[in-house]
Amino acid sequence: MTDERDPPEIPLEPFQVYRPESPFPPLDDGLPSGARDPCSDGNQPAEAHDLPTRENRLVALGRFAFPPAPPLDDDGLAARDRRWAGRTILVSAAFLLVFNAVSPLNWSRQQAPSWLQGTVQQISGVWVGQLAVFGVDMPRQGVREAWMAAREMRFTGQEPAPPAP
Repeated sequence: MTDERDPPEIPLEPFQVYRPESPFPPLDDGLPSGARDPCSDGNQPAEAHDLPTRENRLVALGRFAFPPAPPLDDDGLAARDRRWAGRTILVSAAFLLVFNAVSPLNWSRQQAPSWLQGTVQQISGVWVGQLAVFGVDMPRQGVREAWMAAREMRFTGQEPAPPAP
């Protein structure tokens, strides 16, 4: 009895090393030498862009029915940029209002007591409660819990983390 294993029956190479002869012979062997196609590079001045092209009838009709608008001037470009910026700000504000609704509530709790602070706290509390019904606050809570768990992690022998605020 030896400590060596028997050699495997199947070779361990990652790719097949034996390639059987192809049952399909090459096509060039059976053709006479004059029957081959001439090389297309023999016609030097010919280019693919010289070929006649035909425009699609629907494209032509669309260009006739709906001609392209003239290019915008500086005022038109500025108005388009303002619309884009306004829409971007509006979408961002709506996203934050839904998915980060607890921030105004936390902000109002840190302020000195006043009429504005109380009003913001009450409105924010109702808004957070309404959104919690739909589970919109769950991603924010998951990220916060992951952050708190990572914050409390310590190396072996290290003193425990200070209490969370």
